[in-house]
Amino acid sequence: MRTQLIDVTTGTQETVRDLTRECDAFLREIGAGDGLLHVWLPHATAGLAVLETGAHSEEDLLATLRHLLPPDDRWRHRHGSAGHGRDHVLPALCPPYATVPVLAGAMALGTWQSVCLVDLNGDNPRRQVRLSFLASPAGAGPDAGT
Repeated sequence: MRTQLIDVTTGTQETVRDLTRECDAFLREIGAGDGLLHVWLPHATAGLAVLETGAHSEEDLLATLRHLLPPDDRWRHRHGSAGHGRDHVLPALCPPYATVPVLAGAMALGTWQSVCLVDLNGDNPRRQVRLSFLASPAGAGPDAGT
């Protein structure tokens, strides 16, 4: 397995940050063939999502999360900024992991899909993301086992 930890600045505002370029660069750098790319976010207050970007889906996701997880004082988990408890609930809705098939060194994403970091927590403007590639066993191409 090949793995790399990358640093991502998310800032102090709610954000959806596209990581697709970083994932593609990692796969190129290691000379990936067929296998699986696992994206892991080692944080308790952020998550990952696979969604369309560039067509206002990011804003729609943030608005939906704001509706489901309002940044107010209803949360029992209360350290940090107001509403910080919601940040700890976010990973139940946007999990801290995503696994994407890789074929011939490229992620097998749909036409409009991107791998994105979702961060509502303005208290932590820097995140780390672990990218791990698990190569397919030799000879285990798309028709193997059929």
